[in-house]
Amino acid sequence: MLFDPSTDFGARVQQRLIDEQVIWLTTVRPDGLPQPSPVWFLWNGTSILVYNKPNTPRLRNLVQNPLVSLHFDSNGTGGDIIILSGTAQIDPDMPAADQNQPFLNKYQEELNKWPAENYARLYCVALRITPESVRGFLR
Repeated sequence: MLFDPSTDFGARVQQRLIDEQVIWLTTVRPDGLPQPSPVWFLWNGTSILVYNKPNTPRLRNLVQNPLVSLHFDSNGTGGDIIILSGTAQIDPDMPAADQNQPFLNKYQEELNKWPAENYARLYCVALRITPESVRGFLR
């Protein structure tokens, strides 16, 4: 497993992957410049799902380089740092956001403002990220 939830750090990683609403996804432009973006996400225990608008720089970056990193905001004083690194790929088999019940459950309050079918129409490209490493510290 990527992290051990029986340790303090592993338990915190698991908690944040389940509870947090936003994670920062960083892709790399063809010229090498990192491009961080805050995104909604869904953790399924082994991978992270992010819905995207089509034809975005983020998706174009992934064609050139599927390696990504993800991180959460810190606690404001430099602690509670969690950084994941892995590989991203478009997942054409993933249901649309408004048909993905775990995603709807997680973002129900926010999707009530869209509504969900509008969000799904705009963010119609599912990106599956497979984390391969995790690092950080609690402090």
